[in-house]
Amino acid sequence: MLASTTFTVDGHQIVEYRGVVRGIVVRMPTISQGIVGGLKSIVGGHIEAYAQMCEQARGQAYDRMIEHAQQMGANAIVGMRYDASEVAEGATEVLCYGTAVVIEPGV
Repeated sequence: MLASTTFTVDGHQIVEYRGVVRGIVVRMPTISQGIVGGLKSIVGGHIEAYAQMCEQARGQAYDRMIEHAQQMGANAIVGMRYDASEVAEGATEVLCYGTAVVIEPGV
């Protein structure tokens, strides 16, 4: 499945729009990530434990978006974006979304 942040795919034409697709994940740091992150926040700098958690959440949200597009019969996603927001204290929602389309080689 091709996923692009652009609204066109070079060498292809969009022949059908299937609709908005999304993948949503809500994550909280594990106990160990929270402890390491809390200690690191005192000292400052890059917090690898949180970075790993965020990367995992983005990957899961992306995978769920791809599954949603496949269920809709799409073979590509255009206009893909990520968004994140805090939904509760310590819990972050990661949303990956775009427009599911059917593309064919062409113009």
